[in-house]
Amino acid sequence: MNLQRTDLMSLEDYEQQRNDYRKKVIAHKKNRRLVLGEHSSLHFEDALTMQYQIQEMLRAEKIFDQAGIEEELAVYNALIPDGQNWKATFMLEYSDIEERKMALAQLIGIEKKIWVQVGEDKIYPIANEDLERETDEKTSAVHFLRFELPPAFIEALKAGADLNAGIEHPHYQISTAVPESIKQSLIQDLD
Repeated sequence: MNLQRTDLMSLEDYEQQRNDYRKKVIAHKKNRRLVLGEHSSLHFEDALTMQYQIQEMLRAEKIFDQAGIEEELAVYNALIPDGQNWKATFMLEYSDIEERKMALAQLIGIEKKIWVQVGEDKIYPIANEDLERETDEKTSAVHFLRFELPPAFIEALKAGADLNAGIEHPHYQISTAVPESIKQSLIQDLD
């Protein structure tokens, strides 16, 4: 589902409804964030999370002209799942600056080593389609991922199969069962 201009509030309406809308989105996001170890997380995006991002960008940048709104829609619509995939923002989170520098230098390629799994099927993401986010010296702390899900994966998930996720990078390894609340939220993204 792509968002249209008609899905957005005017700047004035958004300002009036912002506090309540923000509470709604924060509650929604609780079931869309998967912690992968001490220093990383996947934030699964959908139409509501992207609508919120657009509204916040329009507010912050004071964008109210049609061309500016259409530009924001084009950028953020690309992050909404299409019913056959999941789209997520992957974040590496280190509060200490020196530790973060060292980790980003060690974790080059981590975005390609993240996986979701149902049964024996591990799915790895297509990463950073918008632009390259790493150099020969370091990776980025933020990556945008798309998990293309085969029909059998989707059917098994809807039939109640367990969902697991993890990372298999030489310097960051984790495997975890996806909590039921997050799994159910992600199933809602699938046709």
